[in-house]
Amino acid sequence: MAVTVRPTGHPEYTQTLPCAAESAAPARILVRTALTAWGLHSVMDSGALVVTELVANAARHTRACAVRVTVTRPAGTVVRIAVVDTSRRIPEVRVTGIGDEYGRGLALIDALSQRWGYERLPWGKRVWAELRRESDPR
Repeated sequence: MAVTVRPTGHPEYTQTLPCAAESAAPARILVRTALTAWGLHSVMDSGALVVTELVANAARHTRACAVRVTVTRPAGTVVRIAVVDTSRRIPEVRVTGIGDEYGRGLALIDALSQRWGYERLPWGKRVWAELRRESDPR
Protein backbone atom coordinates (compact mmCIF):
# COMPACT_ATOMS: atom_id res chain seq x y z
CA MET A 1 0.00 0.00 0.00
CA ALA A 2 1.24 3.48 -0.82
CA VAL A 3 -0.03 6.74 0.62
CA THR A 4 0.55 10.01 -1.24
CA VAL A 5 -0.55 13.48 -0.11
CA ARG A 6 -2.77 15.14 -2.73
CA PRO A 7 -3.40 18.87 -3.40
CA THR A 8 -6.70 18.57 -1.49
CA GLY A 9 -4.69 17.85 1.66
CA HIS A 10 -6.09 14.33 1.87
CA PRO A 11 -3.80 11.41 1.11
CA GLU A 12 -4.32 9.06 -1.83
CA TYR A 13 -4.21 5.37 -0.95
CA THR A 14 -3.02 3.04 -3.72
CA GLN A 15 -2.22 -0.61 -4.07
CA THR A 16 -1.28 -2.80 -7.03
CA LEU A 17 -2.88 -6.23 -6.77
CA PRO A 18 -3.03 -9.39 -8.89
CA CYS A 19 -5.85 -9.23 -11.41
CA ALA A 20 -7.91 -11.93 -9.70
CA ALA A 21 -11.21 -12.13 -7.87
CA GLU A 22 -9.27 -12.95 -4.69
CA SER A 23 -7.79 -9.44 -4.79
CA ALA A 24 -11.14 -8.05 -3.66
CA ALA A 25 -10.24 -8.84 -0.03
CA PRO A 26 -7.05 -6.71 0.12
CA ALA A 27 -8.83 -4.03 -1.94
CA ARG A 28 -11.55 -3.87 0.73
CA ILE A 29 -8.86 -3.51 3.40
CA LEU A 30 -7.37 -0.58 1.45
CA VAL A 31 -10.79 1.11 1.20
CA ARG A 32 -11.56 0.54 4.89
CA THR A 33 -8.13 1.86 5.89
CA ALA A 34 -8.67 5.09 3.94
CA LEU A 35 -12.25 5.59 5.12
CA THR A 36 -11.27 4.95 8.74
CA ALA A 37 -8.40 7.46 8.49
CA TRP A 38 -10.83 10.05 7.12
CA GLY A 39 -13.59 9.26 9.64
CA LEU A 40 -16.03 8.39 6.84
CA HIS A 41 -17.53 5.34 8.51
CA SER A 42 -20.97 5.94 7.00
CA VAL A 43 -19.77 4.86 3.53
CA MET A 44 -17.65 1.92 4.71
CA ASP A 45 -20.05 -0.83 3.60
CA SER A 46 -20.84 0.83 0.28
CA GLY A 47 -17.15 1.42 -0.37
CA ALA A 48 -16.34 -2.23 0.31
CA LEU A 49 -19.08 -3.39 -2.08
CA VAL A 50 -18.04 -0.94 -4.80
CA VAL A 51 -14.37 -1.95 -4.75
CA THR A 52 -15.34 -5.63 -4.70
CA GLU A 53 -17.39 -5.16 -7.87
CA LEU A 54 -14.73 -3.05 -9.59
CA VAL A 55 -12.02 -5.63 -8.90
CA ALA A 56 -14.32 -8.51 -9.92
CA ASN A 57 -15.13 -6.76 -13.22
CA ALA A 58 -11.44 -6.20 -13.96
CA ALA A 59 -10.64 -9.84 -13.14
CA ARG A 60 -13.45 -11.09 -15.36
CA HIS A 61 -12.95 -8.80 -18.36
CA THR A 62 -9.20 -8.35 -18.72
CA ARG A 63 -6.16 -10.56 -19.16
CA ALA A 64 -3.94 -8.23 -17.16
CA CYS A 65 -1.55 -9.56 -14.56
CA ALA A 66 -2.36 -6.75 -12.12
CA VAL A 67 -4.83 -3.97 -11.32
CA ARG A 68 -4.21 -0.73 -9.48
CA VAL A 69 -6.73 0.27 -6.82
CA THR A 70 -6.86 3.90 -5.65
CA VAL A 71 -8.90 5.62 -2.99
CA THR A 72 -8.93 9.42 -3.06
CA ARG A 73 -10.91 12.19 -1.45
CA PRO A 74 -11.51 14.89 -4.07
CA ALA A 75 -13.74 16.86 -1.66
CA GLY A 76 -14.41 16.81 2.06
CA THR A 77 -17.48 14.60 1.83
CA VAL A 78 -16.66 12.69 -1.37
CA VAL A 79 -14.55 9.55 -1.78
CA ARG A 80 -13.46 8.22 -5.18
CA ILE A 81 -12.64 4.52 -5.53
CA ALA A 82 -10.98 3.50 -8.79
CA VAL A 83 -9.53 0.42 -10.44
CA VAL A 84 -7.15 0.63 -13.40
CA ASP A 85 -6.76 -2.33 -15.75
CA THR A 86 -5.33 -2.92 -19.23
CA SER A 87 -8.60 -3.70 -20.99
CA ARG A 88 -9.86 -1.19 -23.57
CA ARG A 89 -13.40 -2.58 -23.21
CA ILE A 90 -15.80 0.11 -22.01
CA PRO A 91 -17.94 -0.77 -18.97
CA GLU A 92 -21.69 -0.91 -19.61
CA VAL A 93 -24.60 -1.49 -17.26
CA ARG A 94 -26.30 -4.67 -18.48
CA VAL A 95 -29.92 -5.67 -18.34
CA THR A 96 -29.99 -9.05 -16.62
CA GLY A 97 -32.57 -11.76 -16.30
CA ILE A 98 -33.69 -13.54 -13.15
CA GLY A 99 -31.48 -16.56 -13.80
CA ASP A 100 -28.34 -14.65 -14.77
CA GLU A 101 -25.43 -15.26 -12.41
CA TYR A 102 -23.34 -12.31 -13.63
CA GLY A 103 -23.89 -8.84 -14.99
CA ARG A 104 -25.24 -6.92 -12.01
CA GLY A 105 -21.99 -5.35 -10.78
CA LEU A 106 -22.24 -1.99 -12.52
CA ALA A 107 -25.94 -1.71 -11.66
CA LEU A 108 -24.97 -2.21 -8.01
CA ILE A 109 -22.21 0.40 -8.32
CA ASP A 110 -24.70 2.79 -9.93
CA ALA A 111 -27.14 2.29 -7.05
CA LEU A 112 -24.51 2.75 -4.31
CA SER A 113 -22.56 5.67 -5.72
CA GLN A 114 -23.28 9.33 -6.21
CA ARG A 115 -21.83 8.92 -9.69
CA TRP A 116 -19.48 6.60 -11.55
CA GLY A 117 -17.65 6.53 -14.84
CA TYR A 118 -14.49 5.59 -16.67
CA GLU A 119 -11.46 7.25 -18.22
CA ARG A 120 -9.62 5.82 -21.21
CA LEU A 121 -5.89 5.50 -20.68
CA PRO A 122 -3.18 4.76 -23.28
CA TRP A 123 -2.80 1.26 -21.80
CA GLY A 124 -6.39 0.53 -20.72
CA LYS A 125 -8.93 2.32 -18.56
CA ARG A 126 -9.76 3.56 -15.07
CA VAL A 127 -13.25 2.77 -13.76
CA TRP A 128 -14.27 4.84 -10.76
CA ALA A 129 -17.17 5.49 -8.42
CA GLU A 130 -17.75 8.37 -6.03
CA LEU A 131 -19.46 7.99 -2.69
CA ARG A 132 -20.73 10.88 -0.59
CA ARG A 133 -20.91 10.76 3.17
CA GLU A 134 -24.48 9.63 3.88
CA SER A 135 -25.28 12.41 6.34
CA ASP A 136 -24.84 14.97 3.56
CA PRO A 137 -27.47 15.63 0.89
CA ARG A 138 -26.66 14.60 -2.66
